[in-house]
Amino acid sequence: MNNPKIALIGLGYVGLPLAAAFASKYHVIGFDINTKRVEELNSGFDATNELTNEQLKAVVGTSLKLTTTVADIAQCNTFIVTVPTPVTSSKSPDLTPVVKATESVAVVLKKGDTVVYESTFYPGVTEDICVPILEEKTGLKFNSDFFVGYSPERINPGDKKHTITKITKVVSGSTPETLKELSALYGSIIEAGIYEAPTIKTAEAAKVIENTQRDINIAFVNELSIIFSKMGIDTNEVLKAAGTKWNFLNFFPGLVGGHCIGVDPYYLAFKSEELGYTPEMILAGRRINDSMPTFIVSQIVKQLMKQNKNSQNASALILGATFKENCPDLRNSKVVDVHQELSEFGFQVEVYDPEADVEVFVKEYGFEKLEALPTNKYDVVILAVSHDCFKTINPKELIVNEGVVFDVKGFYKDPDFLYL
Repeated sequence: MNNPKIALIGLGYVGLPLAAAFASKYHVIGFDINTKRVEELNSGFDATNELTNEQLKAVVGTSLKLTTTVADIAQCNTFIVTVPTPVTSSKSPDLTPVVKATESVAVVLKKGDTVVYESTFYPGVTEDICVPILEEKTGLKFNSDFFVGYSPERINPGDKKHTITKITKVVSGSTPETLKELSALYGSIIEAGIYEAPTIKTAEAAKVIENTQRDINIAFVNELSIIFSKMGIDTNEVLKAAGTKWNFLNFFPGLVGGHCIGVDPYYLAFKSEELGYTPEMILAGRRINDSMPTFIVSQIVKQLMKQNKNSQNASALILGATFKENCPDLRNSKVVDVHQELSEFGFQVEVYDPEADVEVFVKEYGFEKLEALPTNKYDVVILAVSHDCFKTINPKELIVNEGVVFDVKGFYKDPDFLYL
């Protein structure tokens, strides 16, 4: 691709690191509809913690320009869409962000341009939904006047080891020439190498099954934890023993949330059911993983009952609120479900998470976040997220006599605690 002029549409956990990586080689314009987000990034602050202030300042204002104005990206010839793909309250795909981003690109799309999608969705969205929008809004003809590609994002939020340039990049294009050009473009920044998928639908399918496979594997060990709890067997000890075999897959029980693993299976299931096939295993995995907050709270209530204690007005502290460790991201966090279950049993619940985004915490979930580790004692303490900053906390110092500690992540390895 001669003289690529790149626009990144969406500057979240995926778009910003990608924009910064491309900005190390090219002039890039990052576009986002969130004015506050763009202002913060322009000031050198990344609320997602994916980039340090130093990394931002190295590119912002020089090789990377950030804007909320669509007209500013009109000069670009390669548009990379990295917006989220959530689900509705009924667990159906919500393609609204992708559609709106596509409509924004259509405003400035011109002959010879290429549009690349990195968002996760079911096979067919790029060519069957996005391309028709681009054609209708511009009057341009697909694969004659403009071209498309799909290169699924593989960002792991909070992971400072497997960063964007160190993960193999799957790339696909609507024509052989487009694939070649996009492979060269991504290959100029990706150290781990490029995998060229034969079709766009293949690349879309590869991405959606990555997280679906992980969801199913975690559902299996979550179900094991339910079974073994009835037998009085320590699930983690079972998994350690089984893990001594060379081909045993190491997955561990826990809460499954976030914007990928807890969402992507519904996209594949939706398309499958649209085609007349009900994906039993995929949906069973989702049901099991979504049921874990209820199971955790039921175990806590049973333990209190053994101690002749009542959950009504009992105090509970949840350590961690984000969907994963060492990350401020609260999207689709199942800690919210734990909080709700506890509240329905009559617990007075507080949450402490120094990593979580305070504004999102209060606005999206409606309960307050403690600003400092409390000094008072609780009837129940739940370690929900294994942030590194919790390593120095001793939960026993936070509970009353004969209080209950439930270590969801197996973080503390204390025989007195409850575990999955």
